[in-house]
Amino acid sequence: MTSDHRPPNAPPTRIGPTLAHHAWRLSGRVVAGLGQLLLWALTGIGRLLRPLAARIGAKLYGTARRTPPGPPGSPGARDGRTRVTAPGDVTAPLPRWINAWAEFSRAWYFAPLTGLALTVAALAELAPRTDSPISVAGGFAVAATLPLGWREEFLRPVAAMVLGAYAAGLLTGQTLLVTTTFAALYTLYALGRRLPRQSTGVLAVGSVVTVAVVYLATDTLDHVPWPAAVLAVVAAIGLGDARRTLETAGRTQAEADERTSETLTRLTAVQREQAVMRERARIARELHDVVAHSVSMIAVQAETAPYTMRELSPEARDGYAEIARTAREALVEMRRLLSVLRADAKAEPESAPQPRLEELPGLIEQHRGAGGRVDLAVRGEPRTLSTTVELSAYRIVQEALTNARRHAPGAEVKVELTYLPDRLAVRVLDDGGSAPTMVLNRDGSPARTAVLDPEAAGTGPSGPTRLEEAPPAESGGGHGLVGMRERATMLGGRFSAGPADHGGFVVEAELPVSSVEGGRGSG
Repeated sequence: MTSDHRPPNAPPTRIGPTLAHHAWRLSGRVVAGLGQLLLWALTGIGRLLRPLAARIGAKLYGTARRTPPGPPGSPGARDGRTRVTAPGDVTAPLPRWINAWAEFSRAWYFAPLTGLALTVAALAELAPRTDSPISVAGGFAVAATLPLGWREEFLRPVAAMVLGAYAAGLLTGQTLLVTTTFAALYTLYALGRRLPRQSTGVLAVGSVVTVAVVYLATDTLDHVPWPAAVLAVVAAIGLGDARRTLETAGRTQAEADERTSETLTRLTAVQREQAVMRERARIARELHDVVAHSVSMIAVQAETAPYTMRELSPEARDGYAEIARTAREALVEMRRLLSVLRADAKAEPESAPQPRLEELPGLIEQHRGAGGRVDLAVRGEPRTLSTTVELSAYRIVQEALTNARRHAPGAEVKVELTYLPDRLAVRVLDDGGSAPTMVLNRDGSPARTAVLDPEAAGTGPSGPTRLEEAPPAESGGGHGLVGMRERATMLGGRFSAGPADHGGFVVEAELPVSSVEGGRGSG
C-alpha cells in the first residue's frame, strides 16, 4: 500500500529498527523511573535517620560549642553576635581516641611494641597447626614479623629480612599465615611510602614476579586466586606511594605558605616604611608652609627697618641686614630640604592653606555629610595656639574620623578638645557601630596586607588593635595611626590608640604647648 504523501522513488520504511529504537527508549524510561523511585525511598529513609545520625555524631565528635560575645574590644565583640566554634571538641570520644592514637603512633616505642605484637600473633596463629613452637615454620614466622620492631630506624634492611623470610616460607611450602601476610604487605606499603617513585616501580615489578614464581614453583597459594594476590601486592605499594605523594604535597604547600608569609611580612614592612616616609614628607611640607611665612616676614621686616626708622645707628643697620640675610638663607635651606623629601616620597606639593582648629566645625559637618554621627566637645578656655600644634590636632581628628568611617560605619563618634595650661588634649572615641573592625588576633598575628603601628596601638590583654590598610585610600592624605603618631612625636607629645573600655575604639593625643603660647593665650 502506497501513501499519497510519499515520494514515488522513496525507499520503503523498515519497521524493525524503528521499533527497536522506541523499545530502547521505553526501557530507559522504565529504568529511570525505577531509579527515581529508589532515590526517593533512600532520601526519605535518610531524612528519617538524620536526627539519629546527628545524635551519634554528637556523641562521637562532640557538639559545636557556642561562645558568647567576648568582652568589649575583643574579636567578635564588634558585631555582638554569638560565634560558633568548630565541632572538633577534644573531650568527645572519637577525637579523643584519634588524638591518643596519633600521639601513640608518634612515640618511639610504637614500632617495637607493634613488631612484638605481630610476632606473638604469628606464633599464636601457628600454635594449633604445629606440635612444637620451635620449628622451621615458627622460625620463618618470627623472621617475617619480629624485625618490624626496628622499621623506623632501618627500613631497608628490615624489609629485606621480612620479605625474604616470607618468600622463603612460601617457596618451602610452609603454612600461609594471615599475620605474616599482613606483615609482608605492610612492609611493601612502608617501602612505597619511603622510596622514590622509580624505586617504587622496580619494587612493584619485583614483587609481582616473586608472586608469579611462587605460583609456578609451589602450591602454597593455590587456594588464593592469583589476581587477588597480585592486586594485594600492587595495592599495598600503591597506597604507600600515594601517602608519600600526599606528604610531599603537604610539605611543599607548607613551604610555599611560609614563603608567602615571609613575602607578605617584608611587603608589609616596606609599605609601612613608605607610609612613614610619605607622612614625614607631608609634615615637612606643612611645616614649610607655616614656618616659611614667618621667616619671610622676619626677612621683610628686617630689610625695611632701616627705611622706616631713620634714627638707627650703623651698627643697628648692619644687624638688621644680617638678620635679613640669615632669614633668606634659612628659606633657601628649607626649600632645599623640602625638595629632597619630595623626591624621596614622590608626593605632590599642596597649594591649599594649612587648616587650623577654627576649621574643625567644617570637618565635623563633612563627616556628618558622609553619613556619620559625631559630636564635638571643647573643654577649657579656647585660645590661639601655634600653627604646628593646631595643624597636628586638626590632622589627628581628621584621621580618626576617617578610620571611624572605614572600620565602623554608622558608629557614633565623640571628639573632645581639652585646653590645658601646658598642653592640648585630643580624644576621639567611637562606640563601634554595627560593622566588624579590622583586628589583630589575640596571639598577635596580623591580618594579611595590613600595617600595624606597634608603638602607637599595641595589642594587649584588653583586646584587639585596629589596623590601617597600607596605604589608606581615603585618609585625607595622611597615613592613619602612623601619621598620627608621627605628628604627636614631632611635637614631643604622647599618642595612644586601642580598644575602649566599654567597646569601640579610642584615639588619644596630648600635644605640648610652649610657655610663650600659654602666656599669650592667658594674656
